Amino acid sequence: MLEKALVGNNKYWAWIFFLLGVISIGGLFYLYQYNYGLGATGMSRDVSWGIYIAQFTFMVGVAAGGVMLVLPYYIHDYKAFGKITILGEFMAIAAVAMCIMFITADLGQPMRIMNVILHPTPNSMLFWDMLVLNGYLFLNAICGWVILNAHNKGVPYPKWVKPFIYLSIPWAFSIHTVTAFLYCGLPGRHFWLTAILAPRFLASAFAAGPALLVLIAMLLKRVANFDAGEKAFQKLGTIITYAALANFFFLGLEFFVAYYSQLPGHMHTLDYLFWGHEEFDNLVLPMRFSLTIGLVATTMLLFPQIKKKEGMFALSCAMLFLSLWIDKGVGMVLGGFVPNPMGRITEYYPTVPEIGITLAVWAAGALILTILFKIAVTVAADDDH
Repeated sequence: MLEKALVGNNKYWAWIFFLLGVISIGGLFYLYQYNYGLGATGMSRDVSWGIYIAQFTFMVGVAAGGVMLVLPYYIHDYKAFGKITILGEFMAIAAVAMCIMFITADLGQPMRIMNVILHPTPNSMLFWDMLVLNGYLFLNAICGWVILNAHNKGVPYPKWVKPFIYLSIPWAFSIHTVTAFLYCGLPGRHFWLTAILAPRFLASAFAAGPALLVLIAMLLKRVANFDAGEKAFQKLGTIITYAALANFFFLGLEFFVAYYSQLPGHMHTLDYLFWGHEEFDNLVLPMRFSLTIGLVATTMLLFPQIKKKEGMFALSCAMLFLSLWIDKGVGMVLGGFVPNPMGRITEYYPTVPEIGITLAVWAAGALILTILFKIAVTVAADDDH
């Protein structure tokens, strides 16, 4: 089926070469970081995780979000998701691939990955994160490719793949739970020491992943005549709405516990994120913007009339996705280091090489997604004919 990705119009190839160009430039920045070391980044003793780990955390959520289609379609036989579920599985593959690339960039030297494999430490959450992420990548690659291949041949998918499908459902929950444990297992960082971090991560994942999928499916409808179906869009809108409500409910709980109980570790970080601390306020504007557009988008999604208007539905999904990206892909991780356990504040600013490498990883993810979606859309078009 790979040959289907080699056929496309001029716009398709222009997009492919654009992504390859961004990846190439980012590759040069990575070579610079590889030779110079992590001193090329904005990370420091106080802020040891920067934009790479922040983006990794967010993309784990996007990958886990695919289960919001797999579960209704395969467990509850919700047929409206028949065309779009494969897109969710392929989106998970691209997102996990990006997670692995971000981790590799954060390690500085890629050979250090071998330390996790050659010297496994089961008491480390990083070890379990490696297992669940690679396992989820394997499960989605097997399930997505075998099922699509069966559709391509016009035959039912083989029964042996069903156990892998069922296994991928709890596995999706596990990847973001283990990622949350990476944070709340660090007793020196009080902001992350909360039992609802994993549920909050999952809630935001189940909103962000489907919201991105809605936007991509709408784009495919315009450029590739791939129609996932109005019923699928509306049901995804309902899932996104409830997940977003749960996410903001959990965020409200964090505010209540921090300020009602006057917990210094939680309160000082929230102060820094939303009001600034002394002269340090580099995250205040993006965090306020994130909270505002997130609440507005969630309110919009509560009205069925808005969800039925494609433009407004796309706008609310885009706003919510951007809100969650800022909240978890920027504020949650970077804010957790401020102030440090000694009460000292060190702000983090990503360097040009970090931004270049980050953009290259996003471009690589978009390239993987483009190729997989091109194959899936072509197979669906052949089925329709």
